[in-house]
Amino acid sequence: MRAVESDERPAGDPAKHPEADGRKKNTPMQRQEQVAEYVLHNGRVSAKDLASVFDVSAMTIHRDLDELEHQGVLRKVRGAAEPQPTSLFESNVRYRIRASMAEKEAICRHALRQIQPGQAVMLDDSTTSLPLVRRLHEVTPLTVITHFLTSVNELRGVKGIKLTMLGGEYLPSHDAFVGLGCEEAIASLRADILFMSVPAVSECSAMHQEQDIVRIKRALMASAKRKVLLVDHHKIEKSALHLLAPLSEFDLVIIDSGVDNETLQRLRDCSANVEVAPMQPTLHPDS
Repeated sequence: MRAVESDERPAGDPAKHPEADGRKKNTPMQRQEQVAEYVLHNGRVSAKDLASVFDVSAMTIHRDLDELEHQGVLRKVRGAAEPQPTSLFESNVRYRIRASMAEKEAICRHALRQIQPGQAVMLDDSTTSLPLVRRLHEVTPLTVITHFLTSVNELRGVKGIKLTMLGGEYLPSHDAFVGLGCEEAIASLRADILFMSVPAVSECSAMHQEQDIVRIKRALMASAKRKVLLVDHHKIEKSALHLLAPLSEFDLVIIDSGVDNETLQRLRDCSANVEVAPMQPTLHPDS
């Protein structure tokens, strides 16, 4: 009989739980980040299944989930965990960056074709656009306008990029600036093209959970000649509290090739100009 709960469980069958392979030596913080990523990708997962996947005790996984719930990333519901981005909340930016990375890469490779050297490019606070940010040096010179501090840090010092940062009230959960000051700064500018994303697309509309973020995104849309929505297929038919805009208000919607044909046709039936970004095949070392 074991008197003290260990932080580790007896090793499980790696064939059953390949996700756990190589994770047992991680620190609690590293494991919590992986738990968050797993739940954000898979949706609702039982605590029992998480303990099995990550090869730790039930007590340990509940401590992890308590910490992630405290951070506002996940929430615990009847012995399970589910992503916090419901109709009211947005996930912490640190975890949003890790979600759907392959889809974001594909979407942004495709989006880069929309940019011409010499243009003024607006970017919102979406992590979907970060792979695009990291490719902007390929189409310089550019003026880049954003309220997303993560993007500012990526572009700071990049040759050929004239960077305009939109200030206002800093929102740590988004690593971005919001508020009246930010809206007024946006209104004073005009951009050739805007790239943005949302957590949810439903009923022919782009939607978001947070009113302050919606106000900034609407201001960005009003200040751009062309508006491009970047959205991975996991966000389709998701729900959120606030309507941002009908899909028809975007000049282009780019989605990854994980979308099925029926969903793609529904999007096009919304009078949306939709392009599909092909995913690159995963290369295995033994291939």
